[in-house]
Amino acid sequence: MRACWWLLVVSSLVQAQSLTRLENAQIITVDAAQPIAEAMVFDAEGRIVAVGERARLAADWPQAQTLDGRGGTVVPGLIDAHGHVLGLGLALMRANLVDAQSKGEVIERLKAFAAQLPEGAWLLGRGWDQNDWPEAEREFPTAADLDAAFPDRPVWLRRIDGHAGWANSAAMRLAKRDLSGDWQPDGGEILRKDGKPTGVFIDSAMALIDDAQPALDAPLRREALRRALRGLVAEGITGVHDAGVDKATLQAMAELADAEGLPLRIYAMADGDGAALQALCDDGLYRHASGRLQMRAVKLYADGALGSRGALLLADYSDAHGQRGLAVTSADALEAAMQRARRCGVQVATHAIGDAANRRVLDLYARVLGNEHGSDHRWRIEHAQIVAPGDIPRFASLGVIASMQPTHATSDMPWAEQRVGARRIVGGYAWRSFRDAGVRLALGSDFPVEASDPQLGLHASITRQDLAGQPQGGWYAQQRLTAYEALRGFTLDAAYAAFDEARIGSLSPGKQADFVLLARSPLRQYEGAKPENVVWATYVDGRAVYQALPSR
Repeated sequence: MRACWWLLVVSSLVQAQSLTRLENAQIITVDAAQPIAEAMVFDAEGRIVAVGERARLAADWPQAQTLDGRGGTVVPGLIDAHGHVLGLGLALMRANLVDAQSKGEVIERLKAFAAQLPEGAWLLGRGWDQNDWPEAEREFPTAADLDAAFPDRPVWLRRIDGHAGWANSAAMRLAKRDLSGDWQPDGGEILRKDGKPTGVFIDSAMALIDDAQPALDAPLRREALRRALRGLVAEGITGVHDAGVDKATLQAMAELADAEGLPLRIYAMADGDGAALQALCDDGLYRHASGRLQMRAVKLYADGALGSRGALLLADYSDAHGQRGLAVTSADALEAAMQRARRCGVQVATHAIGDAANRRVLDLYARVLGNEHGSDHRWRIEHAQIVAPGDIPRFASLGVIASMQPTHATSDMPWAEQRVGARRIVGGYAWRSFRDAGVRLALGSDFPVEASDPQLGLHASITRQDLAGQPQGGWYAQQRLTAYEALRGFTLDAAYAAFDEARIGSLSPGKQADFVLLARSPLRQYEGAKPENVVWATYVDGRAVYQALPSR
């Protein structure tokens, strides 16, 4: 009898010690049933047991371990609904050209970076944006701008949006075909003068220089992923929708999950109508045993980017007569890929920035889904950046999710209206119009195109201002989101866009304990000033994957 009694005591103690009670923090749950709480209890498996008043939870679970929130604010784990993990990691390992204010500054940064490279290695970089340069330099640069500093070393530089590249002559000489003439690759453009390439390649034309580089080996791929993941969790990100992942990268992610464990959740999208989508059709939707890596979507491209005038428009660019952008993928090829995905039960997410591209994708979705448009398909349009106002309600009627990136608006606002004019810009970056039309908004950053820090995305959503608080009152301020809507876009609505709202996205009993401990409430800190909220800790499945708690 004594032995049984002792076993019951030990069992009770073990059970109590397997629970953790988080308290001394304001908890914003993003759960309409209980929006604000004082404490939360979760178990050793990282599942939330209870959320509510501190006194009640302390009385119900008195022997649970205590996690002190230090008077901060807890929110559900932040989910970036559109990013590129490998791209971020590679950008961290290459020359950083973001915010360079002139071609001269680009060259100086490249020289400093090249000093670390072995002889003959390619000089790779990312982040240049001619829109940031002096007015006299705002046309696309040329190979000649790079050749004086780098006559022999191949140089290849991705534009900030990832939809254009700038090469020097040494890099172009290594291309596998003659780049001169008047031919153009499908879905891209080689800029030429007198039949000779100038050094700028737009959208699919970039593959001509990409293919000339040494292949990315497995160790470098894994190291790039590690670097990106470390940085993301430090920013409070517990999940990423990775918009375009090939089989080799998915394999590298799975190897990291097997060997080291992924610190956050990755919802990977197959990179177009290729090998990764074929694997989903042949083998079924992919889910790693850890539950932190899955692939059940495909990323397609309808057009290019606005900054490089590759976004497909219904009428000419306001600042470039005769240009309407690029159809990166033909309508027939898009429809074939969508039909294939539908048959295989794969979610479709299509990049569309211009108003013509968005209309084309909506038309194709309506045709491919047919009578199934009212089903729980959760097909998405990525970016939905410039949309004809009359097309916005179609997102809701077709059940299409708008996956949008708020910092694109605050980055593009100095020049976006020049591209499309005053009439079309009213359908640009139109978050409020989408919300009011009943469209689900999943928010992200599109890193490394933009900074990955979700505090910047929240700030842009709420203020429509840059980090200096300009313009006064916000750029087209009628399109702002409330603080709660913005937070929901980075949590519950992002989880919904990945079919995961039953497991994550809010702090509710039965869900996983993915949460972030912040120094301040994200619902109160934005008054047009630079966001300075500090991430104290990031938890996934109830375990800390990042900690920087202040001293007591």
